[in-house]
Amino acid sequence: TASKLSAARKKVLAPLGKQLATLLANLGMPNATVSIDAQPTPLSASGTDRIDILFSANKGIAPKALSQVASGGEFSRLMFCIKYVMAEKTAMPTLVLDEIDSGISGEVAIKLGNMMKDISNRHQLIVISHLPQIAAKGDAHYFVYKDHSASKTTSSIRLLSHDDRVAEIAKMIGGEKRSKIAMENAMELIRN
Repeated sequence: TASKLSAARKKVLAPLGKQLATLLANLGMPNATVSIDAQPTPLSASGTDRIDILFSANKGIAPKALSQVASGGEFSRLMFCIKYVMAEKTAMPTLVLDEIDSGISGEVAIKLGNMMKDISNRHQLIVISHLPQIAAKGDAHYFVYKDHSASKTTSSIRLLSHDDRVAEIAKMIGGEKRSKIAMENAMELIRN
């Protein structure tokens, strides 16, 4: 069984690395390379392979262990791409992405939001984000907050109405004082 598993893994490693590099190029990393390496290990519950993901974001730099070369934003994008591929291949009913967009902004955040929207066509997707570009893509927007009014702090959540959602996204754009321009930007992000 371990031999069959190892053979099946080795068949998909190179195509998976290429697919991840293509997705990363979509997310603003055109020179990214991903190499997935399988090294033999003694038999365990996971089989007889140790799988390592090697990564380089830059042209001419050989892929190395993620911990050695990936910045926070690069790591976030790669992890998202892995989850994106996994969502295509598995029948997960719900996928939770907790701040997978950290270190990302601007046009890349919009592209990431579009990819999340694509995943949401096949799976329920719950995303914890502080980016307006991501929050605007959701079908529903919940606000999570801490209530300090009692002797013990509690966390709460509430579904935002359309107007509250526009106001919250405007706050993500421009801070507590929501200007008219921030409100217009929030409405435009939601429309698009």
